[in-house]
Amino acid sequence: MKVAEQTFTTTEPEEKIQRSLFGEILDWMLVPLLLLWPISIAITYLIAKSIANQPFDRALEDRVTVLAQQVKEVGGQVVAPLPASARDILRADDIDNIYYQVLGPRGEIIDGERDVPLPMDEERPQPWSVQVRDDTMRNTDVRIAYTWVDLSKHPPGENAGEPRMALVQVGETLDKRIQLANQIIKGVILPEFIILPIALALVWFALARGLSPLAELQQHIRARRSDDLSPIDSRQVPEEITPLVKSLNDMLGRLSQSIQMQKRFIADAAHQMKTPLAGMRMQSELALRQQDQHEIHRSLVQLSKSSESATRLVNQLLSLARAENQTPHAAPFVPVELSEMARNVVQDWVQGAVARKIDFGFEQPGHAVMVDGNPTLLRELLNNLIDNALHYTPASGRVTVRVSADSAAGLAALEVEDTGPGIPVAERSHVFERFYRILGSQVEGSGLGLAIVREVAQQHDAIVDILGNPRSASSQHPGCLVRLTMKMHSSRPFLEDIG
Repeated sequence: MKVAEQTFTTTEPEEKIQRSLFGEILDWMLVPLLLLWPISIAITYLIAKSIANQPFDRALEDRVTVLAQQVKEVGGQVVAPLPASARDILRADDIDNIYYQVLGPRGEIIDGERDVPLPMDEERPQPWSVQVRDDTMRNTDVRIAYTWVDLSKHPPGENAGEPRMALVQVGETLDKRIQLANQIIKGVILPEFIILPIALALVWFALARGLSPLAELQQHIRARRSDDLSPIDSRQVPEEITPLVKSLNDMLGRLSQSIQMQKRFIADAAHQMKTPLAGMRMQSELALRQQDQHEIHRSLVQLSKSSESATRLVNQLLSLARAENQTPHAAPFVPVELSEMARNVVQDWVQGAVARKIDFGFEQPGHAVMVDGNPTLLRELLNNLIDNALHYTPASGRVTVRVSADSAAGLAALEVEDTGPGIPVAERSHVFERFYRILGSQVEGSGLGLAIVREVAQQHDAIVDILGNPRSASSQHPGCLVRLTMKMHSSRPFLEDIG
């Protein structure tokens, strides 16, 4: 018979990459800076180009004005005799090529270049109004200034038909403009190449300096002893880190309290377990020395009672520890129907009440009573109240568990009523202490039941009251009434108002 071998591979969970606060802040500062840098260069280039255009445009406008002043009509023919000074103005320099053109009223060429592009104006502007435009000539970008010259000689105000206009244009290539713009850019950008590394170094230094309190706080915490849970001094840290230090101090306080509870639990458990364990050891040794079967049986009965008492003590110690260390995050509250929960607990104690010959009853309202709580802890609370009541109530007595609700006030009540010896008024403030026993009490117990009840009540923001039994008519057994009052489920009043 062959057994198939199975191989199991365990995959470790991927570790999350730990983020660096220093690196994250640095990224958020440097990335926008590096992105804005080329944008600033582009904006600077556009501004430099605009600045470079202004003086060259003014010079171009002057040229077209000088040329337009030379245009005249002689003998019905348009001429543009250019003196030497005007030709010097229109002469090309070492960098840019300069083009000019003079067109007559019918579009005939009077002087200059024939292939200078015409303006695209739908309506001719006023005479002598100089306009500047960008255009292309001989596959080269040019800047052209142009104006219209009115050749009409009729007196002002006399309608002589359409005016006779001559077009004068002067254009130049853009090399000098580009050269000036590049010089402006170089003058602006080159310092930025020096300033940018300095700015990055300053940002790096500022971040390291600003985050140094975190490093100091880390060193201070690492230097503390492992058992030192004292609060961290928050006076020496920046304001932004103070909430973090306060949160750490709150956590240290809760941790210290939890450790103290554990130490107290261990000390109480060790102290309280001494008596039943010593009794069990004594009874077992006595049973070993006895020869009479009757005596051996009696020792074993006492041993059984001691073990039962020790078991009950251990269970109550565990219940108390569980109640003290309970947190809302560990077991969040849920809606609990109080009557149903109490009825289930009462059913568990019916047999014990019958064995003690006690009249054990349960009373509930005719409607559901909803509260917010931890079902396990609430059951533990009621178990301890019933256990105390049954232990202290004599045979033929009466124990009643009662659930009631005050919808108007939004409160629910859980009561355990007995006909036992009762609790004196002077002792009622002490019975909730651990291991506290009323002097003269003949009933065996650990003194932990009501301590558990108090802890569970505090977990639920409930109030525990100890009163006398108003239904007991016996002076020897006045009885006791323990009432737990807590808020009803938050949505309950709202639903009742709707109904």
